[in-house]
Amino acid sequence: MEIENPQDLMPIYSPIEIDREEGKAIEALKARSQEPIPDPDRWIDEELKRSVLITTLDAVLNWSRKYSPWPMFFGLACCSFEMIAAAGLRFDFTRFGMDIMRPSPRQADLIMVTGTLTWKMAPAVKMIYDQMAEPKWVIAMGSCAISGGPFADSYSVVPGINRIIPVDVYVPGCPPRPESLIKGIQLLHEKIMKDSIKRSK
Repeated sequence: MEIENPQDLMPIYSPIEIDREEGKAIEALKARSQEPIPDPDRWIDEELKRSVLITTLDAVLNWSRKYSPWPMFFGLACCSFEMIAAAGLRFDFTRFGMDIMRPSPRQADLIMVTGTLTWKMAPAVKMIYDQMAEPKWVIAMGSCAISGGPFADSYSVVPGINRIIPVDVYVPGCPPRPESLIKGIQLLHEKIMKDSIKRSK
């Protein structure tokens, strides 16, 4: 159907009716505008949460320290053989970023003390620990390193290296298997991840 005269369909408003309709529209706008509109930039925060990796300095540092400990081997007795086995191809603790045993305490941040510590050797252990850079960690491997083992009552044996240096992880056994040392390394990783650069001295 064709409209002959389109102007016949358009309503004709008087200026008073136009003013009245405009007033209604303004009043409706006022009624809808009683509360402020939420900040249009809030979508940026949501987009950041979805798209950007946000973390703490502690988490980044601890993550990098966890996967790159530089161990120093301090073998004192028979547990050393089990630690050497853990570094070998079968158990391969290089999976944890511990690729090379460091020859110098200044290049190491982890010292693994294995075996019986005597009072004559204690000053050397203390000196090497003091030369290591912060942050540093200690693993005591075997009953003798932890508590003196069967020689604890001897006049020449230190009843645990925690009398000389602070210990982070104890790996019990006489001697402990390489799997136990690997479990100790994993526990050390958990401890490293809980560390903070704000820790008190």
